[in-house]
Amino acid sequence: MFLCCGDALFDLFSQPSDGPATIRLEGRVGGSPLNVAVGLARLGRPVAYFTKNSTDLFGQRIAAFLRHEGVDTSLLVSASNNSTLAVVELDAAGVPAYAFYTGGTADRSLSLDELPPVLPADIRAIHIGSYTTATEPTASSLVALVKRESQRRFISYDPNIRPSIEPDLEVWRRRIASLTGTAHLVKLSIEDAELLYPKQSPEHLAADWIARGVRLVVVTKGGDGAVAFTGGGCSAAVPGCHVEVVDTVGAGDTFQAAMLTWLERRDALHATEAAALDSDALRAMLSFGARAAAITCSRRGADMPRAAELGHIVS
Repeated sequence: MFLCCGDALFDLFSQPSDGPATIRLEGRVGGSPLNVAVGLARLGRPVAYFTKNSTDLFGQRIAAFLRHEGVDTSLLVSASNNSTLAVVELDAAGVPAYAFYTGGTADRSLSLDELPPVLPADIRAIHIGSYTTATEPTASSLVALVKRESQRRFISYDPNIRPSIEPDLEVWRRRIASLTGTAHLVKLSIEDAELLYPKQSPEHLAADWIARGVRLVVVTKGGDGAVAFTGGGCSAAVPGCHVEVVDTVGAGDTFQAAMLTWLERRDALHATEAAALDSDALRAMLSFGARAAAITCSRRGADMPRAAELGHIVS
């Protein structure tokens, strides 16, 4: 089983309105690690979600959506705090811009004493990422959880930078520096890499993180594909998949879910096995992730593919 932890929010997509006096919004459940959980469930993988979730209307819908998608919600911590909201505007290329409403919200309020004292024994991997790894007190709580569990379980991390929530980029850099000593898999988009480390190539970033203990580093490049590097010294790159893009919301989360699914099916959800993947295996993993992400880009919102849409997983 997988355990995903962190963001739980509603994306409110701006829609055409009748004039300047009105705003039309279409709400959808969102949050980067939450999307990963749904992506894993749709690919047939058992998965649970852990976060502090509001009892307000939005939080009730979030919990109901997770259960509907087959995600185990038994670890959710209920709270009276409001839910996080994100207003989303898409540009002409379907790339989203986010404005977050996060003051005192539930998913940003998780404390250390609300961590589960013991995780279910069948959890093999934990995934964390995005703004709940950079905003307190949730960030310190999630970091404590993965540090506690890293010797027993595979740790996956996608920073998924959100400067509109935490504008101090040094906060993100410090968090990444901390977690690259704990996480076994780190995925970063090229946009985030260029924002945080404008003078470093993906190769240099990967070498640095691998030296700190990361066993598998993946940098996604949108329509230009992805590249991966292992602690065993192998690397590989694949091109992107051509698709008519509706929007790119959830594409990176889909890639993450597909990659974790591939690693599980390959029996590589372990530091040693992940570091030992050869170039052919890396290309197969990246290609599977790219195909999955392309499907998400071909439809509105973070509508991740199901296993039947992707066919054979491990080659």
